[in-house]
Amino acid sequence: MLASSTAFVSGVTNIAGMIAFLAFTTNITGHVANLAKHIVEQNYREIIVFLIWLLLFFFGAFLSSFIVKSLKHTSNYKAHAAPVIIEIVVLLFVAIYGHHFYDQTQLEREIVIGAIIFSMGLQNSLVSIISGGLIKTSHLTGLFTDLGGDIAEWFHPKSEKTTMVKNKIYIRLTILGFYIGGAVLGGLAFDMIGFTIFYFVPLILLTILYYDISEVALHRLAKLFNMNG
Repeated sequence: MLASSTAFVSGVTNIAGMIAFLAFTTNITGHVANLAKHIVEQNYREIIVFLIWLLLFFFGAFLSSFIVKSLKHTSNYKAHAAPVIIEIVVLLFVAIYGHHFYDQTQLEREIVIGAIIFSMGLQNSLVSIISGGLIKTSHLTGLFTDLGGDIAEWFHPKSEKTTMVKNKIYIRLTILGFYIGGAVLGGLAFDMIGFTIFYFVPLILLTILYYDISEVALHRLAKLFNMNG
């Protein structure tokens, strides 16, 4: 559920950012290429902007990891929920600002893109930590690389077709499918409702939090009843 839902969020966010701002908001590789291009052309303002975007993604990943490590000893749920809550707040800011105040100026565009990039850094780091580095929901280059390796291992005559390899292939295909689905639906929705689409992304993230907390609540209730029994 974590892999599919966050991949869907990445797909929606990336396509909405592309349509609204003509910039990928989850593709850091592309931003590095653009940064190199502006360095060659000596476009100093653009160099600063792209450096800030890269640092925002880095800081989002750093903050998510730092929060998880700081809160893990008290509660896994709190440790994992805190970065998601921050991501929800950031994306709500994007939705509200884009829907009511955005005047399509260059500075506004750069600020909103930076906010989305920061939120994707938070999300990508959190999912990577929870999955032990197996899943990065916004990094399709790595996903296709790993998927190619896993499928090669599955079909190679000298490899053992283990359940672990099968599950890895299933997870990676699920992530890819939900990312593409999110991108397609997000693109269609943005054409119809514009920035309002950014209100639905926090709803998806809230669903993840609710799913996790319901499991925690049920576990505690069961434990309480067992103690009373």
